Amino acid sequence: MSMKLPVKAYVFVMALLAGLRMAVAIAAEEQPIDVIEDNSFLIEEAYNQEPGVVQHIFTAIYTKGPPRHGWQFSFTQEWPVYGLDHQLSYTIPSYHLVDEGDHQNGIGDVLLNYRYQALEEGPGKPAFAPRFSLILPTGNRNRGTGNGVVGYQWSLPFSKKVAPRLALHVNLGLTYLPHVQSPLSGGQLSPKQSLVSYNVGGSAIFAILPRLHAMLEWVGNFEDSINDAGRAVHAFKPVISPGFRTAVVNEEELQIVLGAAAPIALNRHADNFGAFLYFSIEHKLF
Repeated sequence: MSMKLPVKAYVFVMALLAGLRMAVAIAAEEQPIDVIEDNSFLIEEAYNQEPGVVQHIFTAIYTKGPPRHGWQFSFTQEWPVYGLDHQLSYTIPSYHLVDEGDHQNGIGDVLLNYRYQALEEGPGKPAFAPRFSLILPTGNRNRGTGNGVVGYQWSLPFSKKVAPRLALHVNLGLTYLPHVQSPLSGGQLSPKQSLVSYNVGGSAIFAILPRLHAMLEWVGNFEDSINDAGRAVHAFKPVISPGFRTAVVNEEELQIVLGAAAPIALNRHADNFGAFLYFSIEHKLF
């Protein structure tokens, strides 16, 4: 004997099955905050490059003074090494500034970077990818674009997606420059001094849309430098930076991200920035 379902019951069962299929499909999709990763401006995110994917990052900062004004450019290229755990990269800065009448033009000190994915993000666990950088004296000490010594930098970035649309990032870092000499008036050089600088920072990123994220970054740099009298001086330079980033191309083998921000100096020691511009191309090697 066969039994037929009433029409209303049949419609209910079909709607329930359709809803389950839709729920499964939505669960399988990326969260909005997942669509754009490792594209912060002043803060370092703790995500290494995926195997076989290389990233090219261009940034430009306009400093409006006083007393310093002009442009600072930077190019970074990130390469995965044998999987997700290891990443090599380099950063080339370039300066086109006027500082109290002195022109600072040219390539700065190049950074060679190694980053290890110590922790991958998971339930109740942040991503953690410590970085070590070797600072090469490729800049010009007399023009103010370099320090004239080999330096070392350590960074501890942490990242955690705390909601489908929200990610938080925290950075701690240290830069060590041994035996630095700075040009003084009359063509003299200051006595050699070792400079140690620290940096802290954090950011919150909210996915308005999967391909459009609002950003709020804060960085505080405890910097050592040498003044005109040849003495080491210490200054705290805090900056807050609201901005946005958008994936104008988001394909499986190609992602192009554009971004802009308006960094704001929070005390008289920090540079008075006018604008920050960001451009990234990420693609598969083969």
